[in-house]
Amino acid sequence: MNVNRREAIQRVAILMGGMISAPAMAGIQGQKSHPTFVQFSASQESLVAEIADVIIPTTDTPGAKAAGVEKFVLRVVQDCYPEASQKTFAAGLAKLDADCQTRFGKGFVDASLTQRKDALTTCMLESDAARKSSKGQPTFFFMMKELTTTGYFTSEIGATKALDYLSIPGKFDGCMPLSPTQKTWAL
Repeated sequence: MNVNRREAIQRVAILMGGMISAPAMAGIQGQKSHPTFVQFSASQESLVAEIADVIIPTTDTPGAKAAGVEKFVLRVVQDCYPEASQKTFAAGLAKLDADCQTRFGKGFVDASLTQRKDALTTCMLESDAARKSSKGQPTFFFMMKELTTTGYFTSEIGATKALDYLSIPGKFDGCMPLSPTQKTWAL
């Protein structure tokens, strides 16, 4: 077999490329998105929006509802959480709404702000007790709170209105005093 140097290099490159990319391609093709076990309805999305708005209300800055946090929360639950956590979250939503209905005669969305806060405080205490007894298993309230804060402070509204934001910051000063009226810095 008479092969010139250029053809030999091309063949080696193809061979090496095939050896390197075959596992990479298998990994890419083998990756599947996390299956969605729970589908959320429009009324559940509205419920999540109202819960998030109690956790981060509108004050002198827009709240979680204005930032559209409910879409982030439900997307993360459906796309990133395993089956057990998805079901825990959905069950927690249903329980919070049912508890509100039992205690106040109306669902969470229709309850007053005071009733909503009271219902969420009860939910938080129950979640804390459940988390301690189940040795750190995720509970509805703490998933909701974590996702709400993450979604809010990574949104444009949270990063620019609730936090101080410099698009082109100066030097890093890790021990800079803040004035009492200054907001925390966005990263």
